[in-house]
Amino acid sequence: MAELLEVNHLSVSFDTAQGEARAVRDVSFSLKAGEVLAIVGESGCGKSVLCKSILKLLPGTARIKGGSIIVDGRDITACGEREMRRLRGRLFSMIFQDPMTALHPAVPIGKQIAEAVFAHEPRLSRAAVKQRVVELMELVGIERPEERCGMYPFHFSGGMRQRAVMAIALAARPKILFADEPTTALDVTVQAQILDLLREIQKKLGTATVLVSHDLGVVARVADRVAVMYAGKIVEIGTAEEIYYDPRHPYTWGLLRALPACAKEGEPLYTIPGMPPSPADLPAGDAFACRNEYALAIDYEEEPPMFRITDTHYAATWLLDERAPKITPPAGGFCHE
Repeated sequence: MAELLEVNHLSVSFDTAQGEARAVRDVSFSLKAGEVLAIVGESGCGKSVLCKSILKLLPGTARIKGGSIIVDGRDITACGEREMRRLRGRLFSMIFQDPMTALHPAVPIGKQIAEAVFAHEPRLSRAAVKQRVVELMELVGIERPEERCGMYPFHFSGGMRQRAVMAIALAARPKILFADEPTTALDVTVQAQILDLLREIQKKLGTATVLVSHDLGVVARVADRVAVMYAGKIVEIGTAEEIYYDPRHPYTWGLLRALPACAKEGEPLYTIPGMPPSPADLPAGDAFACRNEYALAIDYEEEPPMFRITDTHYAATWLLDERAPKITPPAGGFCHE
């Protein structure tokens, strides 16, 4: 499969009252056509900022400090807002976290989907647009679309609203779909339905998907590859099998141990000690060192490079250096759903 998206050494900062906040730091990854890449990590680690940087949806206080973004063979790093408006929706699109804030409460669902279709295909007749709206609603699993076109967001459940948002995002048949924690506001049963729907759409349309989540358990059922982010950096990346069955970074170990399915009866759920550092006040060395029970002296002095484990699996931890002591992962290993 060809590389559809290539992000090379991307760094993004915000100007704040406390100084420069380094939200994304030297991030590199690629995405193939039809692939599902999950980006996971705690809240505030830079996942959403990374995605919005690619779509150029950042506020005025943010700036891309370095790196390149190549989409479908084209470098869009220096593209202005006018050009990005042509690309958004058709080349890539985004599903936002909360459908209630993404949808207009006073406009019927069908009209909101129609606006997205018309924005990219203004020459379509009214009948063709309506037919396209019905097709999109059927694609995302909204039953009786002709009847529900005239309904408002408050008529829909949380899961149905998220399906409507997905229909809007797919209106221009994008090559890449960014899903920013699309299941966070939903109950567990509906979460599974939305994730299965994302996978189904990916197979039907061949759309590449970047799925953002703070929960490794959520993405296990859909991801082909997983990138683990911490303090604005990707600290481990590999196939889903490699991340779940052979994790190498202590942060990934902690995220896996914190899954509710791994809790033993009568024992408290594991939590990673401490808090993530502020992007405006990052420590020297490895940003995870102060929370890492396996930290080495060098972790407090020098940031680790990405060590190659296999052709598809890399991790940024000094534990992979040939001079480091051999550390066994947490006793009992990890549970797997």
